[in-house]
Amino acid sequence: MQSCFKNFVFFVLSSFSLLQADDFFLAGRTDKDVAIYEPGEAITFQMQVLEDGQPVAGKKISWSLSFDGGKNKVGEEIAGEDGLTLVTEMDAPGFVRLEAKAFDEEGNPLQGTINEWGREKQGAVHFEGGACVQPEKLRPVEEPEDFDAFWQGMKDKLAAVPMVVERKELPSPDPNVKLYAISIPAATRMPLTGYLSVPIAEAGTLKAKCSFHGYGFNEHKAPNKVDANQIVFNVNAHGMSLGEDPEYYAKLKKENAGYGFRVEENVNPETAYFHDMSLRVMRAFEFVKSLPEWNGKDLESHGGSQGGLQGLWGAGLDPDVSTTQNWSPWCCDLAGITVGRLKGWRPKYTEALAYYDPVFHVRRTRAEVNLIANYGDYTCPPSSVWMVYNEVPHKQKSMEVRQGCSHSYTMKPYLSFTITPEGISDVGLKNK
Repeated sequence: MQSCFKNFVFFVLSSFSLLQADDFFLAGRTDKDVAIYEPGEAITFQMQVLEDGQPVAGKKISWSLSFDGGKNKVGEEIAGEDGLTLVTEMDAPGFVRLEAKAFDEEGNPLQGTINEWGREKQGAVHFEGGACVQPEKLRPVEEPEDFDAFWQGMKDKLAAVPMVVERKELPSPDPNVKLYAISIPAATRMPLTGYLSVPIAEAGTLKAKCSFHGYGFNEHKAPNKVDANQIVFNVNAHGMSLGEDPEYYAKLKKENAGYGFRVEENVNPETAYFHDMSLRVMRAFEFVKSLPEWNGKDLESHGGSQGGLQGLWGAGLDPDVSTTQNWSPWCCDLAGITVGRLKGWRPKYTEALAYYDPVFHVRRTRAEVNLIANYGDYTCPPSSVWMVYNEVPHKQKSMEVRQGCSHSYTMKPYLSFTITPEGISDVGLKNK
């Protein structure tokens, strides 16, 4: 496939037309628009420093390459106007990660406009990306033998607790949509809570979606926008009470610092923090399906990061989920580090945590699965998301793969492509 590196640089130049002076950018990519290689094939990374949209020479680029399997390389070089080229290779299926930073002649990090968590700000310019070799051949470590029995026990535990719904109507941003604060017991220490929005409609006519949150323990505020076309249940990951004073949330945040990472809890699936979180996920779908407005067929599970973890649980545990949309789902392929795969930001692996690994849950899903993976994301490594894609047992699946993007950082523009069972498509520059 022909490389669009020249076009990439052109669009980078265009994107800088409105920026103030002395705004630097570190552009990066591979020699292939689709950064998938064969064993032993040369993997070529290209990086270039731009100042106010124009290539510049004389800036130092420091870089590190990290490989599945444990190999690492580091280096630095003064880049010319054409940039810096790194060539490497891998002999077996897996991923390589490239991290790079740029510095001026005095060794100070170059500053520029960067997109962090969807917002532009000034910061040290950097590149976070990667490439892979035969990712379709990657498979997870074996799942627990009693995986299905464990989850049947969890479902039985939930079924023993009546679904008594506490529903408080709130002012809605849209007069045609009802908004509620919800609390429901769920065989957990803290109940299922969240905000439910339901358009005024006839019974049996609306699609529905459960939306899940990323990692953190901050106050969950009522939405200032609601969907006028479908039911949306915005689920709290922790079951915290809604509408409390700030002191309540500050206390919970302190008490639950580092949740999910406590090894002493994670030695047993019954005591892991994910135990209660997953029960609340199942109850959330059970509740939404009980609403008379739901059409009985369209049920979406949605989230990113920790929200993606919950979204994939829902897709695997509830056979009525029809589609799941998740970017960089967290805690996938947890045992991958035991066979040399690069580790993300995640709890220390224990066999008990394997029950909560999405790679095993998606083996059981009937839902259409749509994913986003970022080559530079080592909170949720791209190999782990690819593993989820590989384990989906049917053809109703897709995955967008983005170059130069991490968990929080989005390179502007970035190259991406979409992979499906039919092949690779939609290759090109995004976020121009």
